[in-house]
Amino acid sequence: MEQKEYGLNDIVEMKKQHPCGTNRWKIIRLGMDIRIKCEGCAHSVLIPRRDFSKKMKKILVKYEE
Repeated sequence: MEQKEYGLNDIVEMKKQHPCGTNRWKIIRLGMDIRIKCEGCAHSVLIPRRDFSKKMKKILVKYEE
């Protein structure tokens, strides 16, 4: 399986849509767990890294410093 390269402040698309109707998430914390924030309603979710890698579909916007 290919390793997807994601980083802090990247905007990603998940396989399942959020109940608010959007499917854009911003990565706001990296570590053993990854915290993502919904771009639509600002709800944040903490997901284990292994689960995040399975549930992420693609990177929409790569953060540039």
